[in-house]
Amino acid sequence: MKIAVIGTGYVGLVSGTCFSEYGHQVTCVDKDAGKIDALKKGVIPIFEPGLDTMVARNQDSGQLSFTTDLGEAMQGAEAVFIAVGTPSRRGDGHADLQYVFAAVEELADHIKEFTVIVTKSTVPVGTGAEIRKRLAARLSSDLFSVASNPEFLREGAAIEDFMRPDRVVVGVEDDRARAVMQELYRPLNLNESPLLFTGRETAEIIKYAANAFLATKISFINEMADMCEAVGADVQSVAKGIGLDKRIGGKFLHAGPGFGGSCFPKDTRALVHSADDYGVAMRIVRSVVEVNESRKLAMADKIIKAADGSVEGKKVAILGLTFKPNTDDMRESPSLDIIPALQKAGADVHAFDPKGMDEARHMLDNVTFHEDAYGTMDGADVLVIITEWNQFRALDLAKVKSLMNSALMVDLRNIYARADLEEHGFHYVGIGRRG
Repeated sequence: MKIAVIGTGYVGLVSGTCFSEYGHQVTCVDKDAGKIDALKKGVIPIFEPGLDTMVARNQDSGQLSFTTDLGEAMQGAEAVFIAVGTPSRRGDGHADLQYVFAAVEELADHIKEFTVIVTKSTVPVGTGAEIRKRLAARLSSDLFSVASNPEFLREGAAIEDFMRPDRVVVGVEDDRARAVMQELYRPLNLNESPLLFTGRETAEIIKYAANAFLATKISFINEMADMCEAVGADVQSVAKGIGLDKRIGGKFLHAGPGFGGSCFPKDTRALVHSADDYGVAMRIVRSVVEVNESRKLAMADKIIKAADGSVEGKKVAILGLTFKPNTDDMRESPSLDIIPALQKAGADVHAFDPKGMDEARHMLDNVTFHEDAYGTMDGADVLVIITEWNQFRALDLAKVKSLMNSALMVDLRNIYARADLEEHGFHYVGIGRRG
């Protein structure tokens, strides 16, 4: 099949590349000429393990191409995926759909034969219906169908998620669209990946419901961590104890500094505001949003408390800036709340992240960035782990102690064992653990 993908951001680039790996003929479109030129040369604008190799392979085979010309991309395309950004709208938290609707208006000029218009972007319920309404005002209904195909990609594991998904959700309203989408995902039959067809509105809600539920698990275990600290229990054992229950499961029960990234914060807020529009209270999800926002700021207080109640004039070494490992994504990262709060309290902040520092330099002021983990620690009074990159899991603790002015580690991801740190003479502070 020939398909077009509008948008070469995270979702569009990964989706288009993986569709080409399936064997489809894919053209990715973007208005940013500089980005398209870079992609043609094999320069990938995001960090996602394995993506550069897959892009190069499919460009070389002719299965994947990039252009700024939407008309060119849509020639002969049976399906067009809209994969543009839907950020939180300033002022009210609703999903900003201006880029989605701009893409719809433009692609309407190029539909000459039956085409399935597919929303891959995360959009509120009812967006597909609005897209259909806008297209119907300009085109015969025989020329198009609108479908929803939400993405469930984890940054850092997106290729694996796309090629071997837990499920593929497709919301359609007619048999012609169903047939096109079924053929598009036919290569997954070999993996026996579940292909779930629903109505369009149902598919739109599934995406938000999935992210909201996972975010709820994170906020829940973070509140349990606070309870564990108060009573002297261990949140990791609590998480294991409840996670072994198959009805609950162990994933997303890792206590930490709060969730971030491009999806959970934006999508939970958008779901709350969308529910308000329909007169639905959505009290649980609203609480998840509030717990997470307060969680990030509470981590700065935790660090200050560990440093005998003050970081005034102290050097604080930060390891990890991105919201999770294996990505360069800084969006809504806990570090963006924790570091300014520490600076406001008088701390001199030094930081290192394996992939996120280029982005961080645009988002954090007055931070001294270093080229490696140990460079942050020279003369540091506090060492803080914010992101659990693998290379932070096996630090030379003797070397760390020799570099630091004071052997204090605040581990916001619980990647170290207290006994190991204390054996090396550290004062160790974790999340939801004794002490």
